[in-house]
Amino acid sequence: MKKKHLMMTAAAIILLFIVVVLPLTSQKTSGEETLRASSHKQSKTSVAPINNDQKMQRFTYDSGLDFEYPDAVRGLYVTGPSAGGERFNELVNMIDSSDLNSMVIDIKEDHGNLTISVPEDSPYSDAAVNYIDEPRKMLEYMEEKGIYPIARIVVFKDSVLAEKRPELSFRKNGDVWTNNKGEAFVNPFQKEVWEYNLEIAKKAAELGFEEIQFDYVRFPEGFEHRDKELDYSQGDYKDEDISNVKRRVKAVTEFVGYAREELEYYDIDVSVDIFGYTATIEEAPGIGQNFPQIASNVDVISSMIYPSHWTSYFDIDFPDKEPYKTINEYAKVENEILGQLDNRPVSRPWLQDFEAPWLYSGATKQYGKAEVEAQIKALNENGIDEFLLWNAGNSYTKNVDYTPMD
Repeated sequence: MKKKHLMMTAAAIILLFIVVVLPLTSQKTSGEETLRASSHKQSKTSVAPINNDQKMQRFTYDSGLDFEYPDAVRGLYVTGPSAGGERFNELVNMIDSSDLNSMVIDIKEDHGNLTISVPEDSPYSDAAVNYIDEPRKMLEYMEEKGIYPIARIVVFKDSVLAEKRPELSFRKNGDVWTNNKGEAFVNPFQKEVWEYNLEIAKKAAELGFEEIQFDYVRFPEGFEHRDKELDYSQGDYKDEDISNVKRRVKAVTEFVGYAREELEYYDIDVSVDIFGYTATIEEAPGIGQNFPQIASNVDVISSMIYPSHWTSYFDIDFPDKEPYKTINEYAKVENEILGQLDNRPVSRPWLQDFEAPWLYSGATKQYGKAEVEAQIKALNENGIDEFLLWNAGNSYTKNVDYTPMD
């Protein structure tokens, strides 16, 4: 009995230790990660019952930089060579002297190259071209100047990875397939490709970028005419009891949703570039883009709506010659679609600040101050205040009024 009494006493002491002491000591962290409370959510003390639908305060990665989201993002596209060269200061001065406030900077560009340096033993070392020698220093300077930083990452158009890992690409007659521009794509069905790009996105977030913009989130153009002649894996999607079109749409949409989940810890926005015409159809059969599905999974949707890239849409015979009307008609369509979504993202379209000589046999329509302002005005009149300007060579029109409605 005495032994039993001692055993019962010992058990009571152990139980007391578990209930009282352990909860006090288990709150320590490893100290290996830098954490901060997210400024996007506030914690409140209340004696009311817990509402399971209420988002609670969470801890997120702290890059050490502090950028404020602008009143409305008005930005420029910046290549790796421009960001790492003399052109960068010219573009900073352009932003300083105007109502522009943001830069979209290539971190992984159209061929699949990284524009920043990585360690020699990194799986990305073969892809790094090191245009931007000191990306952190660049971001610190942008913080000082109040320029909002967005990292552009080209996902599935990737000649570098396709050549290195042909099994992750599309193949024809045993060779990596390329389009008529000599560009190779990697396979959106392959989850390894997802992870490859997300690790780059996480690196950009750790450097201090406030937003990750994914581009070429799609299959190659016209893929519906090639899918039977190319060799490729459908991965986890091969047994889906749906058409090949639906499989492509599902893979692309699920990549976007997965990317947003994976990057949530970094407390950054996720955006996707998408063809503007996908807003005018149910879904693009070849490339796998479904506008409302992608838009529902991002913080920002950036439709590429350059007038030069439209055929005779919206009862406009030659859209490149009518920038205001083209953008105005598109904005109406997009607003109708986004208005039906429960989780409506910010609309931030890509606008044209370049000429399109391939459309003309004679004199080319010139894009200057009037044409750029006309596109912005069309967006603003439809309640869309954010935009990005594209010029592949980063030679942007001077003296543009970027807030023409003010």
